[in-house]
Amino acid sequence: MKSNITAASSSAKFKRVGVVGGGQLASMMGDAAKALGIELVVQTPDATDPAVSVADGAVLAAVDDVSATAQLADDCDVITFENEFVDLDGLRSLEQQGVLFQPSLSSLSPLLDKYVQRCYLQGLGLPTPRFWAWDSSQDLHLDFPFVVKVRRHGYDGQGTFIVKDRESFESIRADLKGQSLLVEEFVPFDRELAAIAARSATGEIAIYPIVETQQENQVCRLAIAPADISLEVKSEAEAIVGTLLNSLESVGVFGIELFLTADNKLLVNEIAPRTHNSGHFTIDACETSQFEQHLRAVCQLPLGNCDLNSAGAVMVNLLGYESAESDYLEKRKQLAQISGAFVHWYGKKVSRPGRKLGHVTVLLGEEAVAQGRIASAQAIAETIESIWNAN
Repeated sequence: MKSNITAASSSAKFKRVGVVGGGQLASMMGDAAKALGIELVVQTPDATDPAVSVADGAVLAAVDDVSATAQLADDCDVITFENEFVDLDGLRSLEQQGVLFQPSLSSLSPLLDKYVQRCYLQGLGLPTPRFWAWDSSQDLHLDFPFVVKVRRHGYDGQGTFIVKDRESFESIRADLKGQSLLVEEFVPFDRELAAIAARSATGEIAIYPIVETQQENQVCRLAIAPADISLEVKSEAEAIVGTLLNSLESVGVFGIELFLTADNKLLVNEIAPRTHNSGHFTIDACETSQFEQHLRAVCQLPLGNCDLNSAGAVMVNLLGYESAESDYLEKRKQLAQISGAFVHWYGKKVSRPGRKLGHVTVLLGEEAVAQGRIASAQAIAETIESIWNAN
């Protein structure tokens, strides 16, 4: 598939893509755009944001600044998104003026509010944890533990709270007073899975290998590809993806997070209408990265091959463990010495606890898989983290 990139660039319907957002996802999209011969322009607040250095242009403004998006659209053929922190109502006025958004605003509309998203999934007959809208002034008569989430703008564990007892409930209720909230049952899942998939404007769907993800403090620690699941679970996950993307008539890459229970039942946790952290392994481990795939869909090119180019892979996030200004160059050099490793650094100027500063993907050979994919991936992750977290 990579050999077809040059031919693809000449047949792309859209040659200049605007991206609302300029963080690491847009930065990695920028690398894919250059390979495809597509120009990328980003809308982002700061000239030091990761994507600015790889983009062909930038509009320096907040991502929810609709007038800035109008300026972006004047310079681009199509607009896409790196994150969900947008002013959807404001953008509709631009859409009515002929600005093309991919995915469309109608695709985003049922997904940006977590409660509305859950209602949408329920309406499609897709399995989810039980959930309720909640006003923090109301008492809750639920057994502990349960989960509280802010309905908008939560990511990387921010805005998600596991309520274990009455004391933590009262503290969370006070902290979230006045916000729109979602309450859901706590799912004692066996594993967490994620599906990265793309849909084209013609309805073609391409699904990457389902991955197992592991979280720490509600932030993704690692992803293992492919997940060790049965064919039945794989088929069910892919059916959920197809139902969702076709219902939305979405265009582009979406990330679908899933719970797998001990009795092999799948529940949909959350939908991200964009490229996703759990799909970063695709850059080095698949024929077509999720970022190239997203641009292919947005620019109306044929979708690429999602197959792994190795026996498996593990992706480990490099999470900030201190508040500092550092490029951690020596640690990155050590990580690059791991066999089969690819180190990706996002170029963020400031580290803070839990912030995603980069990631490492390690390709797994047949020998590692024969010894047990999950055990091998865990051992590699521990090696990476011992280097990264060393004083």
